[in-house]
Order: sequence, then C-alpha cells, then structure tokens
Amino acid sequence: MTTATTAPAAPARAVRDQPRARFTDLLAAEWLRMWSLRSTPWLYVLSALAVVGFNAGTAYDHYKYWYQYDRASQKFFVEHRLALMDAFTDNAALVLVLALAAIGAVSVTGEYGTGLIRTTFTAVPARRSVLAAKVLVLAAVTTGFGVFVAAASFASTRAILSGRGAAVSLGDPGVLQVLTASALLAPVAALAGLAIGAVIRHTGGSIVACVVVLLLLPMILSDRRHPTAVLRHTLPFSAWDRLRDVAVPQPPSELFPWSEAGAWTVYALWALAAGAVAVYAVHRRDQ
Repeated sequence: MTTATTAPAAPARAVRDQPRARFTDLLAAEWLRMWSLRSTPWLYVLSALAVVGFNAGTAYDHYKYWYQYDRASQKFFVEHRLALMDAFTDNAALVLVLALAAIGAVSVTGEYGTGLIRTTFTAVPARRSVLAAKVLVLAAVTTGFGVFVAAASFASTRAILSGRGAAVSLGDPGVLQVLTASALLAPVAALAGLAIGAVIRHTGGSIVACVVVLLLLPMILSDRRHPTAVLRHTLPFSAWDRLRDVAVPQPPSELFPWSEAGAWTVYALWALAAGAVAVYAVHRRDQ
C-alpha cells in the first residue's frame, strides 16, 4: 500500500497573495537604507565643511588684505558686488559637484557591489518603482544639503566681509539667484552620479566617469569656438557658472553668451534625464 504526497501550494499562494509594496513604503525603505551606512552622514558633514571652508577662506583672504588694495579696487569690489563671488567660489563648486556626484553613484553601486540589490528586487520586483524612490529620496536629501551649504556659506562670508563694509545683503540684486543656483547644483550633481552609477554599476568606474563628465569636460571644452561653446553650455557646472556670473555686474567677455533661462533649463534637463536614465537602466538590464 503506497501513499502519494505532494508539496503544499499554500506558501507560493501566500507569496502571490501578499499586498504589493506601496510607493510610500519604498520611499521609507530607501530613507532607512540611505542612513543605515555610518559613512553617509560623515560624507555629508565633510563635504559641507569643505564647501563652506573654501568660501569662508576666500572671504577672509579679502578681509585680511583689504587695505593692500587701492581705493579704486576697493570701490570696484563693493560697487560690483564681488562679495557674491566669495559667497560661492569656483573651488567650492568643484568640491560640491565631486562630492555629491560620488554620493549619488555610491548610493546605487554600493548595493550592486554587496549584492543587496538582488534582495531588494526579490522583495520588490517592480524595479522602476525602487529606482524612482531612490531618485526622489536622493533628490530631496541633496536639495536640503545644498540649501544648507549655500546659506552657511553666504552667512559666513557676509559676516567676514561686513568688517570691511564690502558685504552684500540677502535683498541685494542677484543674491537669491546665486544662492539658488548653488543650492540646486547639489541635487543635479547627485542625480547625475546616480545615473552614471546605474549604468556602469562599479564604484571606481562610476566616480571616474563623474569626474570626466561633470568636471573635466567644462575645463576642456573651449568657449572661444561656437561648437565647443555650445557643448560646454550644456553641462551643469557651466550653467552654475553662468547663473553666478550674470548676477555680478561686469563687462561682457564671452564670445558666445547665453541666457539665464538657458542655464536653468540645463539644470532641469540634467535632473530629469538623470532620473530617467537610472530608472530605464535598471529596468532593461539584468541584476
């Protein structure tokens, strides 16, 4: 006498019957995942110190050697609101782009490196939703970070330069534009890094690609010829440079000038394209 046994189908049916994860749940999970690494807060803290330090150091240099300038130079500094150049310097912007792009890239390559991404996609097969949640959380956090470092830089440089009567106020022309452009440079760089990391899926290669695309290209492409100037104008660092420089009254020096609206458009297109590339890359490729 024999008996036939079959594996119960209840577990499989139970898995199928489980409710799908809501998008708010994915946002909460991504928020927890972001701060679960001890290195993440330190990366933001060190980046903020470096950015604010570069700006405050430049302002202090002008404060310290103020009396070595002649009267005409001092008057030119005040009348042309050159304190705005100290509020967010080129070096600070370079550090911000590099740091935030690396954070964005590591946020996705770290999961591929450890294999955690397989667990995530097993629990939530909707890959596009997972990456969309990552994009939104990263954009929100880095926007807050950008606002903080821009405000801290402005406050510190204003406090330093006010001792020489060379500071600018928040209500002066161009100040809000410089602060907004500097703050939004952070999420644009982070999303670009996220997209590059989602395509390359290797931390070292992604960071190198971020440096080449976001930092080296604006330096290599010349603005003395029309084709290269147009290409240079499509990069986020060049857009930030344009938005900052146009707020400071100075004689025109560009052979191929472009508008503020064009610079803001570059910001928006890079952010939207980076999010779309990240979502598309993870959906079309295997783990």
